[in-house]
Amino acid sequence: MKNNIYLFVGATALLLGVFIAGTGIYKRSQAQNYTFLAKENSEVFVREHSPRMGSEDARVFLIEYLDPECESCRMFYPVVKKIMEEYSGKIQLVVRYAPFHRNSKHAIRVLEATKEQGKYWEALGFLFENQPKWADHHNPKPEMVYELLPQIGIDIAKLKEDMKNPKIDKVIEQDYQDLKTLNVRGTPSFFVNGKKPEGFGYMPLKKLIESEVAEAYKD
Repeated sequence: MKNNIYLFVGATALLLGVFIAGTGIYKRSQAQNYTFLAKENSEVFVREHSPRMGSEDARVFLIEYLDPECESCRMFYPVVKKIMEEYSGKIQLVVRYAPFHRNSKHAIRVLEATKEQGKYWEALGFLFENQPKWADHHNPKPEMVYELLPQIGIDIAKLKEDMKNPKIDKVIEQDYQDLKTLNVRGTPSFFVNGKKPEGFGYMPLKKLIESEVAEAYKD
């Protein structure tokens, strides 16, 4: 009888130990997951309105300040997509706006309005793909987006109505204030968990992402 009691107590203690250890690992994992967003200044990088792509459980945040009219942003778009695929599940893309070109605000309003039709990411890629048609710096045709977007199923009448929503102007203004705080002067500009790459281009960005992913997932 005593032996059975000892066995029961031992098994219970073992299960309790496993549970506590598991809970500790889970808590450490969750703490790492939310480390960046829990920082006091994290909202200057990630706002509630910011479009996000990637796993909600990602521990690494790639913040990109982009301009839909920027040629360099268009060139970087496939690079960013490749990075998201390579680190799938570990990284989340956060888009912020830097309206540095003449028709940028118009394009941003268009993009924000496509959210109401569930077409934001498709529209972003489509506008970059067709940027030479509507955003030629020598002969810009911003209104042409209304001719192009029906190709991906956008209801233009609804789009134009949704573009009037005053919350879009607040999004543009907030992003502009934050980019000034962060001293963003060109596009695309990247931050990884709030850190800036040491230089412009694919390799400095890739190096920083590799470092942050390794640190975030070292457990």
